[in-house]
Amino acid sequence: MGQGNETVTEFILEGFSGLNQRLQLFLSLVFLLIYLTTVMGNATIIFLVCVDNRLQIPMYFFIGNLAFLEIWFTSCTSIKLLVTLSSGRRTISVSGCFVQSYFYFALGCTEFILLVVMSFDRYLAICQPLRYAAIMTQQLCILLVVAAWVAGFTFMSCHLVLLSKLTFCGSNKIQHFFCDNSPLFQLSCSDTILLWRIDSVLILFIVLGSLCLTLSSYVCILFCILRMPSRRKKAFATCSSHLTTLAVVFGSCLDLYSHPSERVSLETNKAVALLNTVLYPFLNPFIYSLRNKLVALVLKDAIAHATAQLFPRS
Repeated sequence: MGQGNETVTEFILEGFSGLNQRLQLFLSLVFLLIYLTTVMGNATIIFLVCVDNRLQIPMYFFIGNLAFLEIWFTSCTSIKLLVTLSSGRRTISVSGCFVQSYFYFALGCTEFILLVVMSFDRYLAICQPLRYAAIMTQQLCILLVVAAWVAGFTFMSCHLVLLSKLTFCGSNKIQHFFCDNSPLFQLSCSDTILLWRIDSVLILFIVLGSLCLTLSSYVCILFCILRMPSRRKKAFATCSSHLTTLAVVFGSCLDLYSHPSERVSLETNKAVALLNTVLYPFLNPFIYSLRNKLVALVLKDAIAHATAQLFPRS
């Protein structure tokens, strides 16, 4: 049995330790480029939503909040990953590991709730257009976003409590690039069966609950679209990007957290986690906004205005 967390004071992240140094350096440059593009893309969306009146509607308000969340979500794992690959410093303290895990899951939970809110917003906009403005007031939008953040971080406080009950007294090598559930449970010398079940029920309740609510909204939207042939193309275009996001984020999370930790292939876990923490936040600005005609027009106008300010005509 373990001797308590004081026995192991730090972990070693072994996620990419099997790769040679040149390949690790190359990957660090690739991930750095992806990370900077992710931050800049999402920051651009936030900026455009804040400064342009044409985007001052609920849908873009929620997209702006999602973009803000994505910056923090990818940062909580990508920064440590970049440091590990570029410098070889793989250690992370036990408390730092728990904090990283908490923010990863809390931000992920908040995103699921935001996706539910966004699907409800699309349902009202498409199926209840005459009542939409009266229902989705600015006060309600702010309340829904605040509720999503509070609920996400509150729910995942239980996850942090469960992690604090784990004891580590043997190996301190985590076969992952961040402090995910499965490698931590596999490293622990505690009896993790009950703790894993409680943690899995909590995570799957959030994932499956938000998935069911989101799909319910889109099923209702589908039936509405089938009854309005004149607006069918525009409505499908509005929802297609959202459905792409749902397939990626819910599919990856169900694959990661629906199996017992001892049955999880850590190689598969790492690959899916990269999709979830690096690739999805990178694609999010393009999926949700930059391919949108109105956002593209606003961005074009902003660039033209900035160019005119920097290089005024004589």
